[in-house]
Amino acid sequence: MRYRRFMWAEALELLDRAERLQRQFFQTSESSAGPAWEPPVDLFETDTGLALLIALPGVPPDQVQVSLACGMLRITGYRPWPEELRRATIWRLEIPHGRFERRLELPSGLYELAHQEFMHGCIAIHLRRL
Repeated sequence: MRYRRFMWAEALELLDRAERLQRQFFQTSESSAGPAWEPPVDLFETDTGLALLIALPGVPPDQVQVSLACGMLRITGYRPWPEELRRATIWRLEIPHGRFERRLELPSGLYELAHQEFMHGCIAIHLRRL
């Protein structure tokens, strides 16, 4: 009986973890190009503007586009499958692949893109307040 309770608790914990991962990484957004995953974002306000950190593990810098218009920041791109893993057997898949898109409504004010840089699997975007 004790073993069954352990197995049931472990199964519930795995389901909870799967739901959290889905909410965190596999939020979808509809657009004309089809569904996309949305990367998680941290947004900070500084003395001079806004700083954003977007988690994009395994995304090459040339696969990311950033645009700013009408108080909305849009980050789009593509995370390819690693060539050496295309024929591998998948045992677990938690990091999304394919097209992604994230749109963020910015706090009120006027901003311009100051600079962006890739670091440690993330893109850091700095917006200067005008």
